[in-house]
Amino acid sequence: MAEAKVKICGLQDVEVLKSIVHLPVDYIGLVFAPSRRKVSPEQAAELASVLGEWKAGQAPLAAGVFVNPEMGELNEIVAAVPLGIIQLHGNESPAFCREVKKAFPDVQVWKALPVAAEINDTDNNGSLLESYAGTIDALLLDTYDPAQRGGSGRTFAWEEIPAYRKRAGAMGVPLYVAGGLSPDNVDGLLAAYAPDGVDVSSGVESDGVKDIAKITAFVERVKQS
Repeated sequence: MAEAKVKICGLQDVEVLKSIVHLPVDYIGLVFAPSRRKVSPEQAAELASVLGEWKAGQAPLAAGVFVNPEMGELNEIVAAVPLGIIQLHGNESPAFCREVKKAFPDVQVWKALPVAAEINDTDNNGSLLESYAGTIDALLLDTYDPAQRGGSGRTFAWEEIPAYRKRAGAMGVPLYVAGGLSPDNVDGLLAAYAPDGVDVSSGVESDGVKDIAKITAFVERVKQS
């Protein structure tokens, strides 16, 4: 089984990022959606510049996190920040994802879906998940929260993962899991459900600030699982 990928999301502090350049982090998340972790394009560009401090060939990809963005916003930010991934965390349609892929052919498109969405609900486009076939490069599962879109900080019913993984596999895209992960529970998730990767934000914070010790513990547990 391939080693799980790890994404540390919601980074805002250059010094924190510099403090983890020795860790095998695969992705860093830069939040451009409304959030207390939101960064400006200028802040994001400064953070992205630190990625060159990882060992040659081991630099994480920068993932920009958006909720229902306009194409103009994406154009502005991609021009300012060397993103490797555009992560769409709102109600973006398959047609919009296809438009993003066409506009930014060198950037991966990840789509987050809330687990509460019924994967067997069908309409004229087929199931919710399968309607994204050919429009995305990865699927990210997160906890459904009707009050917001974006990271919830809470776990969902992990027993739902196998059904999503089967569908994602049929689409040829990897499956990532977010929502309430921490150094204390990530090894259990990986052992039981073996997603292709995990995405953490609040679970590696103390008092709302990224905690280097927690980030280190999280990454180590993912890579040792």
